[in-house]
Amino acid sequence: MVVGAFPIAKLLYLGVRQLSKPVANRIKATARTSEFFKNYVCLPPAQLYHWIEMRTKMKIMGLRGSTIKPLNEDAAAELGAELLGETIIFLIGGGCMILEYTRQSVNSRRKEEELNETIISLQTEIAELKLTTETHDAQLREFNRVLLSFPVPQKK
Repeated sequence: MVVGAFPIAKLLYLGVRQLSKPVANRIKATARTSEFFKNYVCLPPAQLYHWIEMRTKMKIMGLRGSTIKPLNEDAAAELGAELLGETIIFLIGGGCMILEYTRQSVNSRRKEEELNETIISLQTEIAELKLTTETHDAQLREFNRVLLSFPVPQKK
């Protein structure tokens, strides 16, 4: 059985991705209760997201010039925690994809190098065989020349 046939790296990536959801939920719970997370990590992105979403909706509906009221602190903290959790899951998934791509490209590069080494080895062997063939051809010509130089005995 081939050891490399079992995709252990893919299984590990899947495990990491499965663990990212509970980790993100734990971070979201901490972000909702911690004042530092709430004020500096959750609220600004949530308010920005709310402003962009409302501005886009207003443009689609054709409303212009309306001011957008910011979200209250509890709703912004909840939205910010959700954004933070989804960002963490996205980053972990993206990291797993990058690691898998890197692993596949390294394997591909290694196989290509092995193939190139095989090709070079075969080309070297062909060159050696060609040289041997030319040497034998020269020896045959020399033997023929020597044979033809002997006088042929005549029958009596």
